[in-house]
Amino acid sequence: MSHGSNIEWTDATWNPTTGCDRISRGCDNCYALALAARLKAMGVGKYQRDGNPKTSGPGFGLTVHESALDIPRRWRKPRRIFVNSMSDLFHAKVPVSFVESVFSVIQETPQHQYQLLTKRPLRALRLAHRLPWPDNLWLGTSVEDDSVLARVDHLRQTPAKVRFLSCEPLLGSINQLRLDRIDWVIVGGESGPNHRPVLLDWIREVRDLCIAEDVPFFFKQWGGRTSKAGGRELDGRTWEDWPAASSDSEGQRRNGIECYAS
Repeated sequence: MSHGSNIEWTDATWNPTTGCDRISRGCDNCYALALAARLKAMGVGKYQRDGNPKTSGPGFGLTVHESALDIPRRWRKPRRIFVNSMSDLFHAKVPVSFVESVFSVIQETPQHQYQLLTKRPLRALRLAHRLPWPDNLWLGTSVEDDSVLARVDHLRQTPAKVRFLSCEPLLGSINQLRLDRIDWVIVGGESGPNHRPVLLDWIREVRDLCIAEDVPFFFKQWGGRTSKAGGRELDGRTWEDWPAASSDSEGQRRNGIECYAS
């Protein structure tokens, strides 16, 4: 568990599960998979279970951590919390009862905003009737190119208060994207030693659609060998718009969207 985060759109991370399996192009250079292997070698207890060598690897076997459930309850100061930066809560191997437990923690800690990102929104939709959907839960899905746009259709059918897209790493044009019932879009290029390039036109397509549909747009990074290598400016400015449900007191509300200095 991290008490802070270098991710620009969150304050902290919470990993009640760890491990996952690669299922699409966006997973090819998974930072969490590489990090898990290092943590396993360091002897970190949460990363001692290995996954399928074809889709996962050392330290990255799906593992449930009951002991992590109480962590957000001990945090009194409100935070934005990224749920499962090292896993996917809606992985098929996560028991439904444990998903229910995670949602119960979210419901019981309304001082926090939870940003739950998944590449498996279809399972989230199938379990929706069994779960509470408190207002402090933001549910998002990853969209790296137009081959996974069905994820957006599944996401928009869930009863989450805020639904968001993480188009990172953006690996192709998604000009067929629709944003009805989507509340926030994050875009970023890939980082790491094997990073794949992102084209300016792909980013502008998404940004311009967000502007046209009045959906908050957050440009996270250009990417490169490191996440900071390419900087964050797009067309001469920084884009850091947040959904109106954000409660950060430093934001300035404009046209129903909280806009940070940009």
